[in-house]
Parts: sequence; structure tokens; C-alpha cells
Amino acid sequence: MARKINRLNPKSAATIKDCGRHADGNGLYLSISPNGGRRWVFLYRWHGKPTEIGFGSAPRAGTPDAPARAGVKLADARELATQARALLAKGINPKDARKAPEGATFGECAKDYIEANKAGWKNDKHLDQWRMTLLGIGPKGEPAKFDYCKSIRGLAVDAVTDLHVMKILQPIWNTKTETANRIRGRIEKVLDRAKALKLRSGENPARWVGHLDQLLPKKSQVAPVENYPALPYQQMPEFIAELRQREGIAARALEYTILTAARTSETVGATRTEIEPKEKLWTVPKERMKGKKGARKRDHVVPLTRQAIAILDDLPKDADYLFPGGNLGEPLSNAAMAAVIDRMNEDRAKAGLPKWVDPQQNNREVVPHGFRSTFKDWCAEVTSYPNHLSEMALSHTLPDKVEAAYRRGDMREKRRQMMAAWATFCSVPKASKVVQFSGRE
Repeated sequence: MARKINRLNPKSAATIKDCGRHADGNGLYLSISPNGGRRWVFLYRWHGKPTEIGFGSAPRAGTPDAPARAGVKLADARELATQARALLAKGINPKDARKAPEGATFGECAKDYIEANKAGWKNDKHLDQWRMTLLGIGPKGEPAKFDYCKSIRGLAVDAVTDLHVMKILQPIWNTKTETANRIRGRIEKVLDRAKALKLRSGENPARWVGHLDQLLPKKSQVAPVENYPALPYQQMPEFIAELRQREGIAARALEYTILTAARTSETVGATRTEIEPKEKLWTVPKERMKGKKGARKRDHVVPLTRQAIAILDDLPKDADYLFPGGNLGEPLSNAAMAAVIDRMNEDRAKAGLPKWVDPQQNNREVVPHGFRSTFKDWCAEVTSYPNHLSEMALSHTLPDKVEAAYRRGDMREKRRQMMAAWATFCSVPKASKVVQFSGRE
């Protein structure tokens, strides 16, 4: 049964005396305090939290004891509630609309967008990516390596045009297509929000359909697949030896991620409850897994090698997460592992040594996710393990029959052997190739 709206009328709204909230419908209430104060409030939920915004004093009818008092009319309060619901439908907190400054810059609007939406993002990775691409801020507050939106941050948000957006996207559209498209989407959302807050007007210059799709080639035409830069498997032993010289939680998280062929998000979200010490297994709950949907989405079980267990044994035992972050009760930032590689490459450059790069991608510096490709290449070129076994290790989607066999458990030991072989391969470098660096995070 539909909820009744417009329950109040001007007369009842002015004469009700009972303390408490009196609903008009659609989130609008007349709130009466014990001392007789009357005001309009709009109640809603923002990221799951009950939130209230006031619309001003409500009228009061005169009595022998008190004179009548003017206030915001019921019709005007309803109109304000309608506007608030329209903002909510666009993903905007009505409270933010009141705070929006006139003549705001794109940078200010980007900060406001991030603050308004970060509570609804799954993890710190999203927050780090938004800050890096729009604000030029790294995960630890340092200047980002690439400051994509520097040219528009100081512009008034209503002055951002097609030319400004194209100046950002064109240089990287053909080489970093996925990154460029994500930046485009983020700029579009910031400008959409600014328009909803009456800070700009007209078409969104970052919109793709019917706009930028006429100015830039489709993603599929310039980058059918944009793989993550991956280290050649032949260099893995030397890389791991150098990584083990570095101290800190982030370095151990990266090593653990490599040895388990995990996604970085799986590692940073891991807790002690997911580890089965006796069975030497790590079970990533299906809720934290990406890719599969519905009935096919299952827990991902990872056999742990002695090298991976040794890492876990040296971690703090009293933290909420296996790899705790700098703030109490929070996990390591998803970007922290990438920062470790950046520092390793900086040290190599200072020592006159080549950086850790992917020669098949124009010598782009490797990233944590690329080590999954390194593992896959090693399995295919060095070992005789079947393809579906390495696909299981990477938690990729498999044919139903293969998944059924895995659920029966008859492949777990084969996977354990494969992961042990991978860990051994990574752990035995040629002594002559190991470069000594001072250990630091």
C-alpha cells in the first residue's frame, strides 16, 4: 500500500501542539520541540546513515497565550523537499547543495565530490585513484607521478570546455586508453554534480555519447585490451631478492600477493579469520571476489606455501587485517604496493641500474597486478601444469565441469604443488645478479 503524502494542511500545520515529528510524507516532517519551537525538517538516509536537513521555522497559529508567528509555508517546505529528493536521485547530498560556493573552481568541486561520495566506495583504492587523477595527490599525500588534471583545477568549474578536456585526454588516449577513459568519466561526474548544484550550465564537455565519441576514436579501436605492465618471469628471482631487502608492511604485502597470485584487493582486505594454519589455506570469501556473479561466485581457496606462511608469521597478530594500514582498524592502502615498486625503481635509477619494466609494453614500469600475468606466463612456458590449473589459481571463470571437479577437492593438492614450484622459482636468484640496497620501506 502506497504511503500517504500531503497529510498536513496549512491549518493543521499551524495548530498542532504535540511535541515530536509529524509526517507530511516523502520525508518532510513538522518538528515540534518541548519548548514549543516549530520547524520543517527533511529526513533521508545518506550512505546508510539517517540524516536531517532543516527548512526553516514553521508558522504558528495565534492563541490567547501567544501571538501568531509567520514562517516557511507548507507549500514552500514541500517544494524544498521535492528539490532535495531530486538531488538524492542524482546521488547528491542535499546538505552539500547548501555549502556549494559560487564561482567554485574545478579543483574545489572535485574535492567536494570526493568528500561527498567516498563513504560509499568499497575501499581506499577508489579514493586513492580519484585523488591521484583529479587532484594530483598520491596515496600518502605526496605529489602524484602523473598530474592529469593540473590544467583545469584552478579554472572556474563553469569555464571548463571541450578544449580543456581534450587537452587532458588526447595525449594519453591511444597509449593509456583505460586510464584516459576513467579520467574522462570522473571529470564528467564532477561537472554533472556542479551543474546539479547550479555552479555551471550547458552540456557536459566530458560526456562520451554524442559528444566526445565524435572527437576521439572508440576504445576498441585503439586499445582492444590494455594489459597491466608485467615483469618477464625470467627476472622474478632477482626482483623478489631485491624486494626482500625492503622493510615494511607494504613490501611484505607485495611479496605475499606475488607468491599467492592474488589480486591486490584480496590481499589488503585479508584477515586472520581467513587463514587456516593447520590446512595451510587462505580462503577469500566470495563477497570479496570480483568477476563471477550469482551462483557461480564462490569462495576462493588458496594453498599457502612455506614462503607465504613465513610472511604471515612475521606480521602483527593484534591487527584487524593481516596487512594493517597506518590508521587504526584500517587495512593497507591498495596503492601502497605500487609505491614500493616506485621506490625500488627510484633506487635502481640512482644506482645506474635498469628499472623493473615490461619490455612488451614500451618499457612501462611494472605494477602489482601485472605479476598475475607473470605467473601465468611462467606456468605456460616453464611448467607442464594444465591451463585450467593456473586459471584456478588466478580465480578466473572456468567451464562448469572443471569447476565441479575443483569443488570435489581433487585439484587442490595439484594447485599446492604448482604454487610451491612458483615460490621456489621466485626464491632462487642467481647470486651474481642480486643487487644490495639498504632495507627501507
